Amino acid sequence: MCRERVRHPVRVEDLSDHHSEYLARAVAALTPDGHRRVDALLEPLAAMVPGHQWLVAFAKAREAEADSGHLEEDAGDPVHRLADEELERLASGFMTIRDEEPADDVGDWANAVIALLEDEIRSRP
Repeated sequence: MCRERVRHPVRVEDLSDHHSEYLARAVAALTPDGHRRVDALLEPLAAMVPGHQWLVAFAKAREAEADSGHLEEDAGDPVHRLADEELERLASGFMTIRDEEPADDVGDWANAVIALLEDEIRSRP
């Protein structure tokens, strides 16, 4: 008797997403002081680039995440609308925040945002 093999699809995790879980944990771990510090870091960013609609939207999305303590759906994230140069500049700025921020929770959040930016950079052709 011949048995037919049933093949089950192998689930391969999305290796291009290094940021989602990390960013969710970092946002949830922000202390009340950390939330205030994130707001203080992001408000000037949005004000400095009023002519750059997607940079402003990116800053506001990160601020909303920090304020609410959770992430919104990735598909609508403004990070997908940023130009390559904007992504590189943001990554550099968040690296400075991560390296100079004395509060561990805020430094960890900045590092998670860097992971988001790097994933977006790597996903592009």
